Amino acid sequence: MYIVTGGGTGIGRAVALSLSDHGHQVLIAGRRAEPLEAVVERGEGRIQALACDLSTPAGAREVAVRMDDLDEDVEGIVHCAGGNPAMRSPQPQSLEDEAALIEETLAGNVTSAGLIVAAVKDRFAEEASIVLFGSIAAEHGIGYYGPAKAAVASLAVGLAGELGVRGIRVNCVSPGYIADTEFFAGQMTPDREATLRDQTALGRTGRPDDAVKVTEFLLSERSRHITGQNIHLNGGAFSTR
Repeated sequence: MYIVTGGGTGIGRAVALSLSDHGHQVLIAGRRAEPLEAVVERGEGRIQALACDLSTPAGAREVAVRMDDLDEDVEGIVHCAGGNPAMRSPQPQSLEDEAALIEETLAGNVTSAGLIVAAVKDRFAEEASIVLFGSIAAEHGIGYYGPAKAAVASLAVGLAGELGVRGIRVNCVSPGYIADTEFFAGQMTPDREATLRDQTALGRTGRPDDAVKVTEFLLSERSRHITGQNIHLNGGAFSTR
């Protein structure tokens, strides 16, 4: 069984449905029950949902308990949960507000990634694969979100070293702008989208299916000698050289 966090919307939703379409059993997790259940309805009986807060030990433990109840090995994790709470919050007015924003950003992106892996580490199948999602924001230092996603990419390196002795691979996928997601909370304007599109070498914006294809490659045995890497998915908007 595959675990897809943030599986109710955007990239997580697209990954979960694609895995289901290919005959895999999938457990999707996220904070909001309604979008998760909508994905379950599309999954033709191969997708289960669990509404929980993965940035907390209690939430991650719920996933572990569900996997124990199902007595299923974890073939792979795709960690899409996270986001930039600054886009949905008022400007901090005090140091306490600032600290709360930092904590929420790190919890949603970094803590959740570490906890979900730790929660099910004893249930990984042989040669399982973990895909964490970073962001191009890590390269541009965007608020606290960029540093948080840089930490996710670094976490993938550390986990790859820790779990590699068990044949488990861990990689990070760092997208640029991906359209048709809720990430920008309705704040994406046509002009901003055009600017982001013009920054790419391909002259087009990314789509969730672009992330699906890379993710499924990293989950498959075709990538069996790839681990500890940060795969940039941005149409050439940022070069690693």
